[in-house]
This record gives sequence, C-alpha cells and structure tokens, in this order.
Amino acid sequence: MNVPYLLLDIDGVLIPFPQGDGSIPATHVRHEVVLDGRAPEDPVTVWLNPAHGPMLTDMFRSVPLTLVWCTSWRRDATTLIGPLLGLPALAYVDLPHPKITTPHPNGYLWKRDYVDAWLGNEPAVWIDDDFTPLDHEWAAQRTAVGFPTLLVQPDAHIGLQPEHLTQVTSWARALSGDIASPVPAAAPGREVP
Repeated sequence: MNVPYLLLDIDGVLIPFPQGDGSIPATHVRHEVVLDGRAPEDPVTVWLNPAHGPMLTDMFRSVPLTLVWCTSWRRDATTLIGPLLGLPALAYVDLPHPKITTPHPNGYLWKRDYVDAWLGNEPAVWIDDDFTPLDHEWAAQRTAVGFPTLLVQPDAHIGLQPEHLTQVTSWARALSGDIASPVPAAAPGREVP
C-alpha cells in the first residue's frame, strides 16, 4: 500500500473562525498576509497557532504520511501559511473557485468530488471542519472497498488540537502495521493537477 496522504484544510482547522463575541483562542497569533493577486495595502488577517507547525512535523517523523494542502487557499497555502508555521513547501489539491452559496450544495462538502478524483484509489486521512454525514459515509465506503479513508473534523472555532493528530497517528500506524519510519512532510507524492 502506498504512503497515505494527509489532506489538510486551513480555515476552521489552522485558522479558527471567531466565536460569536469575536474572540479567537489565546493560543493563536495574528498575522497579516497578502494573497496572490491582492495589493500589498490589502492584506488579510489570519490567526495561527505557532505550535501547529512543530506538532505536524513531529507527527511526520513518527508515521508515514504525505501532507498535501486541501483548501480554498490553494497555492497561497504553501507560500503564505506554511512558512508562518515553519512547514516546507507542499503540494496542494488545485481546487476550483465554485459558484456556490453553501459549502454543501449536494448535501456534502463541495471539495469532496475533487478530492475523490484527485485521490483515485490512494489511502488518505482528511482534516477539515466542514464534513457532513454524507462525507463520513463516503469515507466508510472507500474504506470498505480497500481504500482506507479517515475524516477528522475539528471544531471550527477551536481548530486543530493534539488529540486530532493522535487520532491520525493511531490510524496511520494501524494502516502501516506499526511501521514508524519517518517520511518527510515535503515528500512530493505525485503530481498535483
């Protein structure tokens, strides 16, 4: 079996959504970033937990996974967010800019059809804050036909927590037969469309 992919979202996972009172977890630090195509005088404010980079790096030293961004940030994930967390340049799933008014236009996360096509028959763990029961059914069906798939869903107002990475680590170890050989987070995997 190939090394599983770890598909990682950003908004609601690494960048938490504000609570109703506008607060962000105290663990997160404010940054101003300029998205590709935006003017320098029009930055976007993001809140990142500086512990996330080391947490992800430590996990990749202990289990075989290939990290790939799976976010509407697209290339900006690897050029803006990754460096702020101390992560190397990573591949990303080149998601389109859909004209939708809900993240679940068909009852499931809009990214799923693109992820399914991108993954093919590869094993994967996907961390995103916006799954529905239909996404969990999809993951169970993929697993049942021999393409192990785990969905991890952080609270969008809190974001990624150590217990999420513990879950990923346990899944990856079980999948690999407890092989703990390190795989660099920047392993290219395969060409990203």
